[in-house]
Amino acid sequence: MYLGIDIGTSSVKTVLFDRAQRLVAQASAALDISRPHPGWSEQDPEAWWRAVTETIDRIAAETSLADLRGIGLSGQMHGAVCLDHDDRVMRPAILWNDGRASAECAELEQAFPRAREISGNIAMPGFTAPKLLWLRHHEPEIFEHVSTVLLPKDYIRFCLTGHHVSEMSDASGTLWLDVAERDWSDDLLEATGLTRAHMPRLVEGSEASGALRLELAQRWGVKGEVVVAGGAGDNAAAACGVGVVRPGTAFVSLGTSGVLFVSNARFSPNTQGAVHAFCHALPATWHQMGVILSAADSLEWLARLVGRRASVLAGEIGTVERPSPVTFLPYLSGERTPHNDAAARGAFIGLSQSNGATDLAQAVMEGVAYAMADCQEALAAGGTDFESALAVGGGARSHTWLRILASVLNRPLEIPSDGDVGAAAGAARLAICAAEGAAPHEVCTAPEIDAVIEPLPALVGPYQDGLARYRALYPALKALPS
Repeated sequence: MYLGIDIGTSSVKTVLFDRAQRLVAQASAALDISRPHPGWSEQDPEAWWRAVTETIDRIAAETSLADLRGIGLSGQMHGAVCLDHDDRVMRPAILWNDGRASAECAELEQAFPRAREISGNIAMPGFTAPKLLWLRHHEPEIFEHVSTVLLPKDYIRFCLTGHHVSEMSDASGTLWLDVAERDWSDDLLEATGLTRAHMPRLVEGSEASGALRLELAQRWGVKGEVVVAGGAGDNAAAACGVGVVRPGTAFVSLGTSGVLFVSNARFSPNTQGAVHAFCHALPATWHQMGVILSAADSLEWLARLVGRRASVLAGEIGTVERPSPVTFLPYLSGERTPHNDAAARGAFIGLSQSNGATDLAQAVMEGVAYAMADCQEALAAGGTDFESALAVGGGARSHTWLRILASVLNRPLEIPSDGDVGAAAGAARLAICAAEGAAPHEVCTAPEIDAVIEPLPALVGPYQDGLARYRALYPALKALPS
């Protein structure tokens, strides 16, 4: 048996697989986010651990874990968990969607001009390194006593094993990793006042990182040693879960945030387009990723405003025959690809008395699709294209939304039969690799496809016109006085 644990932003999800990768059991536990100031986003790492133990306790009560052999970890990336010399959490973790460190990004790149070349990425407020610079400036009493900095899933690893370990895909999002060399960069660490001594040991995602502590094995009725795999950041784990591991394979995720992810055989940065160029969770593999910060979250936001459920709004749209006359910018939490602008904000443009909630919902879906087209263009500028993409995430349950997205991207989208377990499934697959010494490409295979959503020829042209209008709005609105 193999557990896959995904530490998300809104919940922890744990799945139990057998060796044939059949889902045996699953459980989830909700998480809360603290926003002490506008633009801030924090969570208590101990809440993650309570959620993890709750989900495993529930699975252990339902199914015997006596034969558990491996645990894989996935999690939200970039979060900063600061431990003191006694391994105590010093403050709430600053999360991936926290925008407080914009000034520190500029400071970091000015202090070390080769930062983009080595990290393969623009310094963004969501990344881990600028957060530590922010602590250095604003909470020096915390910063000077930081002994170890861990990412969210790696804090859970510490709770499970007692070891400080990370892996390449998640470490790529810190801005401290030399992504081409798959090793910490002493120069990038120095630019934030840290050294390798503050960093966890690095392994590949499919390698062992430690063993489950004896008291936890006894708690869950485990009989033998349990290997804890390196695991992966949430998107790399999701890629492993849906078999996007070979060069040129891709997935698009309509989750809280939106992701266009393409696997690469080499390190291929495009920092001008704010593309993420990260290590994949498998050895000698990388990936490029365009990220937007509000995808399905944009529809959830609209649903709250109009007093309906997002799924109901999506269902009311029906068959799309033409683009909405309203254009929506989905920058509710700022934006990453391609603008790298934490201060960007959302907008509806073209509203009239005749527009209702359904028109706005279609505009939101189209705005997110246009934002994903920006990601597609940024990846293409970095030399990466794809013939089709798997569609995952909560928003992918809407075939209407997928039809819009396929027509905007002008690429077919494939719906996997088991797309719902996502990153947790990828983590379980990595647990199989680590515990059994199995070849990652033989374990992380592509799923069966339930349906293929093709672009509608009648919409491809009109959506290109809509995309041009969409792209004209960001610079026009940014030029307005604040």
